[in-house]
Amino acid sequence: MNPVGFVIIGRNEGARLDLCIDSVLRTHQRAVYVDSGSTDGSVARAKARGLPVVELDPARPFTAARARNAGWERLLRDDPGLELVHFIDGDCELIPGWLDKALAALLADDRLAAVCGRRRERAPDASRYNRLCEHEWNTPVGLAESVGGDALFRIAALEGVRGFDETLIAGEEPDMCHRMRRRGWLIRRIEGDMTIHDAGMTRFGQWWQRNRRSGYATAEALAMRGSQDAEAGRDLRRKVLSNIVWSLPPAWMLWPLLWLRIRQRKDALQATWLMLGKLPHLQGQLDYWSRRQRANTGARRIELIEYK
Repeated sequence: MNPVGFVIIGRNEGARLDLCIDSVLRTHQRAVYVDSGSTDGSVARAKARGLPVVELDPARPFTAARARNAGWERLLRDDPGLELVHFIDGDCELIPGWLDKALAALLADDRLAAVCGRRRERAPDASRYNRLCEHEWNTPVGLAESVGGDALFRIAALEGVRGFDETLIAGEEPDMCHRMRRRGWLIRRIEGDMTIHDAGMTRFGQWWQRNRRSGYATAEALAMRGSQDAEAGRDLRRKVLSNIVWSLPPAWMLWPLLWLRIRQRKDALQATWLMLGKLPHLQGQLDYWSRRQRANTGARRIELIEYK
């Protein structure tokens, strides 16, 4: 079996981090924990379990991309022969048996840069927002455009694109996977449960912030990739314009028609909240455009958009 290492990233995940670390340690593979300024004892939790810990310097803005890069680079320093790395977020628990499935798929096809599986929500019935996450994780099996925060990667592919873009506060996985696919690599979602995620969303404000972050990522992706890839550019422009048009007050009278259109593909819960999500998505887009304008005048970029 080719060497594989795990990179766990976290920020104030509390007991969820314990579950994550313990699930990774059961694989008996090398692992490292990267912390982004936690104040809840996360660093001590990881050290108590024997993991090497990378604490990111708070002088630079924290991003998940920066944490993941620091993790796989640390793994390579400790083991230059490492060929594969599995990223997992600190609010997730690795499902037993997943790693064997992922390794088999990746090693069977040398064109694959990454494979991912099915994320499951820990408590989908705890709130409507958790149920929305459970639906979101149910992506189609087969070739994919990108993965999420949990996935097994080939280090050669990571090195080929110099890893994640650390300036991105959201959407770092789609961006990196886009760059990999442009170099001829493939991304695949395979059959099988991969991780259990704990969104812990019980409040409307958390849902709003999460969608605001998604809108920010969409606007940033359009600015970065819209002119590089005609098909991706058309899709991103459509999403950005849709959020603008449907968020304008005159369009609100047509929301029932929008709901019916979405309802043809989704259930009633998803249709309702996907429609309402146009509003925080637009706010996120406006945040990005405002930040870009401030950057042009030398102002500091905005910080993470967190929902927990």
